[in-house]
Amino acid sequence: MTDTFPRQYARTQRLTLGEPRNVVVSPDGRRVLFLRSASGSDSMNSLWLFSVEHNSETCIADSRTLTTDTHSRDDSPEEKARRERAREGAAGIVSFSCDQDVDHAVFAVSGRLFICDMHDVREIVVAQPAAGLIYDPRISPDGKHIAYVRGNSLFVCDQAGNERCLAGESHNDVSWGVAEFVAAEEMNRHRGFWWSPTSDALAIERVDNSPITLITIADPAQPKASPQTRRYPFAGTSNASTSLHLVDLFGATIPVVWNAHDYEYLASVQWNSFGLVISVMSRDQRLLDIRKVQCTTGETESLHVERDDQWVELVAGGPSLISENQVMWCGERNGARAVLVNNVAITPAHIQVRGIISATSEDVCFSGNTLDQPTMLHAWKAHIATNTLTQLTQGDGVFTVSVGGTTTVIRSATMQQRRSQTLVNSRHELTNNAEEPLLNVNVTFHRVGPRGICTAIVLPEHHDGSPLPVLFDPYGGPHAQRVMHSSLAFTAAQWFANQGFCVVIADGSGTPGRGSAWEREVHNDLATSVLNDQIAVLNSLGEIAPCADTSRVAIRGWSFGGYLAALAVLRAPQHFHAAIAGAPVTDWRLYDTFYTERYLGNPTLDDAPYEASSLLPDAKQLTRPLLIIHGLADDNVLAAHSLELSTALLHAGKPHEFLPLVGVTHMTPQEVVAENLLLHQLSFLRRSLVLG
Repeated sequence: MTDTFPRQYARTQRLTLGEPRNVVVSPDGRRVLFLRSASGSDSMNSLWLFSVEHNSETCIADSRTLTTDTHSRDDSPEEKARRERAREGAAGIVSFSCDQDVDHAVFAVSGRLFICDMHDVREIVVAQPAAGLIYDPRISPDGKHIAYVRGNSLFVCDQAGNERCLAGESHNDVSWGVAEFVAAEEMNRHRGFWWSPTSDALAIERVDNSPITLITIADPAQPKASPQTRRYPFAGTSNASTSLHLVDLFGATIPVVWNAHDYEYLASVQWNSFGLVISVMSRDQRLLDIRKVQCTTGETESLHVERDDQWVELVAGGPSLISENQVMWCGERNGARAVLVNNVAITPAHIQVRGIISATSEDVCFSGNTLDQPTMLHAWKAHIATNTLTQLTQGDGVFTVSVGGTTTVIRSATMQQRRSQTLVNSRHELTNNAEEPLLNVNVTFHRVGPRGICTAIVLPEHHDGSPLPVLFDPYGGPHAQRVMHSSLAFTAAQWFANQGFCVVIADGSGTPGRGSAWEREVHNDLATSVLNDQIAVLNSLGEIAPCADTSRVAIRGWSFGGYLAALAVLRAPQHFHAAIAGAPVTDWRLYDTFYTERYLGNPTLDDAPYEASSLLPDAKQLTRPLLIIHGLADDNVLAAHSLELSTALLHAGKPHEFLPLVGVTHMTPQEVVAENLLLHQLSFLRRSLVLG
């Protein structure tokens, strides 16, 4: 069978399989651990070791040899939910944990626990296999014990498999050691327990989901199957009740105390040799209290309260103590996000900090971008004593960094590279088994209008200058960029361009990288400024893309992009003539508390922003072709969103198309589904814009 790009794109999980990932560098800089699959179409990751001294790669845990016919590859429902929150589509070893010196690594495959000492891998057979499948194992810093979750309980065992349940309850709605839904989906916190630096205790999160609304997700294609029940925290309704407990290896427990009434979100936990620091957030997300925990009593002391009139942005990697008397976190200062040490910015105002990579009392390594180049992502090291910066990455592209000792591992993705490159100390390249795309991207970058909207124009590979119908392809909302200096970001857009479109991708109001004010333009209104920026780019196409035929303009998107696509044809049909809305949020009251209330507030206190941002009141305005696509197993953006919009359109007598995806979640990882979705969308666009 001849390979086509849609087939390749689906088979390779968007060209990500086979690439080195999850890089960990030992503190002495001698070893680099990472995951990689055997080919660009192989989803089974194995654990690899790169020796810096010998410049050699060794597979130290082959996931295929760890799974036999007598052991199912199915994961527990809890692990499947964790992978869905992390958007994890691979199999085999998808994560691992190392001890302090990176002498041992632990991981789970098919619910079984394995440990590797950099030479050999063996299974740790625990004494109570009937207690359930193991997931999220994490080894203690000294390497002597492993903690993990089974069912809703937190267990610990030694390397011989002697197991003890440290925390657990029989109530199905109560879990120990598992991040609650909004933490994993919206806070980028995917864990619920943390080892002490001395390896003699853990901080364990207890989550009581019973206050949350109970929903059912049924599979209409399997009428004999029982519906799944879930807890979903709709905006304005109750969240899970969360608490943190210090538990030693014998089960003795000390609750951590803070004002959970005023600060109901446990945002982060960082435990190092200088102490245990938690950050807790108010329901309206305008206050983030950074607190130090007294581990003998559980009492907490506030180190700083970060305040913001709109919302405090959570940044991965902090807050934490970096010495006995220095606390590090990130906050908005002078129009950009900065790294702060004891409330003093150590990064300049022209850099937008995106995440903390590592931190010591001497320097903080972070990722970010300069405000004048939001389409790049670089890494810097901020030197605290001298208040100076060292840039670790160079060139035009998207760079991520891992560090340990004197070793630096840099992953680069640029417009010149057809796949990413991972270099150790700028000399040794880790093997990349990912496939190169079956096309070449033809992209130009622009800053459009007085607002300087970051825009990419994608034309057919061999375009002759003739007029082309226009396809907008945005995400267009908070926390995601589409316009980045990486060729891999444009492969799907290039395929659409090769079918005869001028593809336009614009990162407008609310998207990351442009500074504090830009991100906050969507406060109390997720519709107006977001749509206006897309229209502004459309009105500028005559200057930046003369071949664009603006009498034939379509728009497609997924998730927030799906919302934006539907919004465009409902509110601006004079500009947009057809839309494909994939997994769209149509009524923000049906989305989760943490994300939605950050931007629109609590609907029980003020419903006006929700009404203004909803698609449902606009259903009667539809005059253009609209294709709605939704996975019926989606537990993030529930299928109810698309069903309610379809119902409103039907009641208003507005023809539209609805494509339900049976058994598909928000990720659409299934190969056949992913391939045919591209083809179906192309067919719709050709029909709707009356193309040959």
